[in-house]
Amino acid sequence: MTMLKIGLLPLYIKLYDDSWPELRTRVDGFVQTISDELANRGLQVHCSPVCRIAPEFAEAVASFEAEQVDAIVTLHVAYSPSLESASVLASTRLPLIVLDTTPTFDFSPTQHPDEILYNHGIHGVQDMCNLLIRNGKSFLIEAGHWEKSDVLDRVAEDVKAAKLAQGMRQAKVGRLGESFHGMGDFAVPSAVLQSTIGIETIALDPRDPSLQAFPISEEQLNAELEKDKNDFHWHDVNPDVYRRSIRDCLSVRAWIEQHNLTAFTVNFMDVTEESAISSMPFLEASKAMGRGIGYAGEGDVLTAALTGALLSVYPDTSFTEMFCPDWEHNSIFLSHMGEMNLRVAAQKPDLLEKDFPFTSAANPVVAYGRFRGGKAVYVCLAPGKDQSYTLILSQVDMLDVEGDDRMRDSIHGWFRPAIPVSDYLAAFSRHGGIHHGVIVYGDVIRVMERFGEMMGWHVVKIG
Repeated sequence: MTMLKIGLLPLYIKLYDDSWPELRTRVDGFVQTISDELANRGLQVHCSPVCRIAPEFAEAVASFEAEQVDAIVTLHVAYSPSLESASVLASTRLPLIVLDTTPTFDFSPTQHPDEILYNHGIHGVQDMCNLLIRNGKSFLIEAGHWEKSDVLDRVAEDVKAAKLAQGMRQAKVGRLGESFHGMGDFAVPSAVLQSTIGIETIALDPRDPSLQAFPISEEQLNAELEKDKNDFHWHDVNPDVYRRSIRDCLSVRAWIEQHNLTAFTVNFMDVTEESAISSMPFLEASKAMGRGIGYAGEGDVLTAALTGALLSVYPDTSFTEMFCPDWEHNSIFLSHMGEMNLRVAAQKPDLLEKDFPFTSAANPVVAYGRFRGGKAVYVCLAPGKDQSYTLILSQVDMLDVEGDDRMRDSIHGWFRPAIPVSDYLAAFSRHGGIHHGVIVYGDVIRVMERFGEMMGWHVVKIG
C-alpha cells in the first residue's frame, strides 16, 4: 500500500488578520502541530497556507486535486465564514473529513478570556457543515481534543475509508466471459454499476484472440518458474501442464496491465477449448490479489471491485465464499474453487494440477492453501432494491487448525462469528447477504463502517 495522502486545509477569517495580526504566530504554530501529529500517524500531509477568502480556498483545493490527495481534512483555527469556502468544498470530488478540535483542553470559568480568540472554531464548523449539507456534499466529521482524545487517530482511520471509497468509485474491472448463468445475487448491469458507484467494466470474450496478442517469452516463463519454485510446495506437477497454465496466467496478467485494471473476474464456465487461453487462470487470480489487484469468481464485477478497493489499503485481504456450516464447532467453512490471496495463507501453499471437468478447457495449475488464524472482518456488498446497496460487516475470528487437515488439497479456512452460527446465518440472509464476500484481516471494523458511510450505502454490523 502506498502512503495515504491528505490535504490539510486550515480555515480562518480575514477580519482577524486585519484587526489582530499578532494572533497568527500562535495560529500558525497550532496548524503545524496538527500537521506533524497527522504525519506521525503515517499520513503524507500537504498543508495549504491558512485560508480566509474564496480565492485562497479555491487555490488550496486546486492544489490538493493536483496532488491527488486521498482526502481533504479541514481544521478551523477560528470562526471562518462558510460562504468563503463551502462552494469550492462542495464542488470538489475529493472526500472531505472535518476535524473539529481546538488548542486548549480546559475552558472552564478559570480560563483566561484571551483564549476565546484561539478556541472558537467550533461554530465555524457548524456554519460550514450546514452549507455542505445544503449543497449536497457528504463528509465525515470527528470531534475531540487533539491531544487528550483519539480524534486524530479517528481522522487517520477516516482517510483509509476515503481511500477505499475513492478506489471503489474509480474501479476498473475486467470481466472474462459473462456472469455465471442463473446467479442472481451479485448480478447488476454494468451501466448500473457505473451510474450508481462509478465502476467501469471492461468485458472480454475468452475466445477473443487479443488475449493471445501478448507475447510471452521463454525468459518470462522461466522467471515465473523460479519464483514459483520458491513460493510453493510442488506436488508432481507435469512440466508441460505447468508451462501451459502459466502462459495462460501471464496472458491474463498482460491484459490486466494493458487496461490498467484494478480488479478482474472470470466465469470459469466460459473458459473452454475454444478460448484464447487454454485453462482457467486460478493461479493468476491468487497472485494478482497478492499484488493488490482485486478478484471475484463467476463474473462478479461488484465483489471484484470491492476486493480491489479493500486491497488498496489492506493487503491482507482475499475474495472468498462461505461454503459450509460447522454446527458442532460453531464455525463456518470458507472456500472457493482455486483462488485466494496467497499473502494470507497459514503456510506455504501447495502447487498441483487441478482436474477440471466442468468444460472442455485443459487442467490448470493451482495453489491451495488455508486461511491463517487471526482477527478479521467478513465484508459483503449486497445489491438491494431500487439500485441501493448494503454493506454487511461481521467481526470474526479466523481459526487455526490443530491436528489433521483433510481439506489440504483445497482453498479452505474457518471463521467463528461473534454470535452463534445459526443466528449469524439467519441475520446475514435477512439483510440480503450474497454468496460472495471478502475477508479483511485486522481490527478494521470502524474503517469499514466509515467506508460504507462515505459511499452512501446502508451499513449493517452482525454481532
